[in-house]
Amino acid sequence: MASNERPHRAAVLGSPIAHSLSPVLHRAAYAELGLDDWSYGRFEVDEQALPGFIEGLDGSWAGLSLTMPLKRAVIPLLDGVTDTAASVEAVNTVVLGADGRRTGDNTDIPGMIAALRERGVEKVESAAVLGAGATASSALAALSGICAGPVTAYVRSAARADEMRGWGERLGVDIRIADWAEADRALTAPLVVATTPAGAADALAGAVPECPGTLFDVLYEPWPTRLASAWTDQGGAVVGGLDLLVHQAVLQVEQMTGRSPAPLAAMRKAGEEALAAR
Repeated sequence: MASNERPHRAAVLGSPIAHSLSPVLHRAAYAELGLDDWSYGRFEVDEQALPGFIEGLDGSWAGLSLTMPLKRAVIPLLDGVTDTAASVEAVNTVVLGADGRRTGDNTDIPGMIAALRERGVEKVESAAVLGAGATASSALAALSGICAGPVTAYVRSAARADEMRGWGERLGVDIRIADWAEADRALTAPLVVATTPAGAADALAGAVPECPGTLFDVLYEPWPTRLASAWTDQGGAVVGGLDLLVHQAVLQVEQMTGRSPAPLAAMRKAGEEALAAR
C-alpha cells in the first residue's frame, strides 16, 4: 500500500483511555517508516458508544486498537475475526479494508509469545498464571504453544475458577486451579505470568525464592512492580508489560499499514521515554 494514496487514520479506543501508550508507539512507527500521511489518535469510547463510532468511520480509516471494555463488545460489529481472536473471544485489533470490510484479530497472544521468545523463553515444562481476567485467557492461549505440562491458575473466586477451567478446556491446556491464598506457591514455577491489576500481587514480593525462573508481569505502569523488583533482586528474568505492549503494537502496525517489519526498536525506545517522562 503506497503511503501517498490518501490520508490514513488509526486510533486506540477504550474507557478509560488517557493512559494509553498506543499513540506513542504507533506514531513512532509511522515516523520511522516515513508514513507522513498517517495519523494515530486516542478516543474515549465505552461499550454503548462503540457501535456509533464504528459506523461513523469513513474510508480514511485503516485500523483500530481496542482496550477494555471493548475487546468482546466489538465482535458483533465485525465482518469476521481471525482464529486467534476467536480462540479467546477477544479482539484488540480491527483492520479496516479498502472494501469496507472489518476484520478483528488478537495480537496480544502472538505478542506474548514474541516477548517471551525475545528473552529466550520458547518452551517450559510448567507454568503458573496469577489472575483470571481477559488477559489471563490470552496468557493461556499463548501458553498452549509454549508449556509442555500443566498450567496452574491462582484465582480468588469459584466463578473465576470455572472460567479458567472453561478456557483451559477450550484451548487444550492442562489447567489446574488453586486458591489465591496459596499464590506464593506459584513463584516456584519455571514461568509465572502475572495478569493482575496494579498492586494486587505486591504482597507476593516477599515470597520470591532464590534464583527463580521467568516472570512475565503484564503491567507497565507503575513499573517496576514490587513483584518484578523482588524477582530481579533474586536473580530471576523479568518480561514486562511494555515488552508485551510493543510486540502486540508491532503486529498491529504491520497489519494496518501493510509494511513489514515494523520498527520494534524505535517503538520500544519511544515507549520507554514516554514512561520515563510521566
